[in-house]
Amino acid sequence: MKKKIIGLCAILILASGCGKIPTLENGQEAIVSFENGEMISVDDFYTKIKDSYGLQTLITMVDKYVLEEEFADYIETAELQAESYIDTFIESYGGEDEFLADLQQQLGYQTIEAYQESLYISMMQSHAIEEYAKNQITDDEIEDYYNNDVIGDIEIAHILITPDVTDDSTDEETEAAEEAAREQIEDIISQLNEAKENGENIEEVFSKLAKEYSEDEDTKDDGGNLGEINYGDFDSEYDELIDAAVNLNDGEYSTEVITTELGYHVIYKIQSLEKDSLEDLEDEIRTTLGTEYINNNSDAGINALQHYRREYGMEIQDDEINKQYSTYIQNLLLQLQSEESNSTTE
Repeated sequence: MKKKIIGLCAILILASGCGKIPTLENGQEAIVSFENGEMISVDDFYTKIKDSYGLQTLITMVDKYVLEEEFADYIETAELQAESYIDTFIESYGGEDEFLADLQQQLGYQTIEAYQESLYISMMQSHAIEEYAKNQITDDEIEDYYNNDVIGDIEIAHILITPDVTDDSTDEETEAAEEAAREQIEDIISQLNEAKENGENIEEVFSKLAKEYSEDEDTKDDGGNLGEINYGDFDSEYDELIDAAVNLNDGEYSTEVITTELGYHVIYKIQSLEKDSLEDLEDEIRTTLGTEYINNNSDAGINALQHYRREYGMEIQDDEINKQYSTYIQNLLLQLQSEESNSTTE
């Protein structure tokens, strides 16, 4: 066994030029050598790439270190998210080879692993921006939002009529179908009005009408009952129903047609529930306001990542790269200002 190990080492030494890295006359290590003795030094290579890909590569390396230190508890989540994206891409492309070919051609990544790493860094950066934004929200803002915008869950029922249109419908056909659906909801409201005048139990009448007319197959057999809902529980198309319910007393129905992406509705407010305490909702409110902060401040992302880099005392020692970095940040901010100005004028 000992002889085999010695023999293997000898082969490796021969293959690697006795294990020594070639050096130029000035002592710099070579990264490439030629048979005529010419060489490209590590320093030459560094100088060349820092003028092209160097800054972006450095920023990625900096953020990877800083954000993994700051958000160590989020690393696994980001890794799993990046891996999930990759799996989805590979499946959609029909295999790794097909996906890699497109990566190399379209984005310049030479390996799937390199692209997955970039996705991972993006996940970490997005998380950092979200956490930074949440930290910009004050206690007064949270309390104000709780008092003025937070509501308790509302139990409501609805009747949905959807326009009978297809992708092939003409504009005239679509308009006619929408008008017919709206008129049907208006007719249902008229029936509710009549039942109310006759002193009938509106909840029972509404339930009966829902079973007869509603086109929401998931709720019609239960009298249109959507259960106890609140903002964010469903897709945004249901927000209009909650908006309308907020303005109703328990036991009342909407007297105006409610229009959503789903179609036309009438709702019945079954009951209102007390909202949770401020203490219980504080984290949720902070997240909501943090999202609004990001949407309302186009420089939030830049400021967030700059904040964490400063927190860890990042200093770029290479003068040229440091100059490039300053210019890069300034250009980003100027671009955002220009985009804001254009959107305002439009």
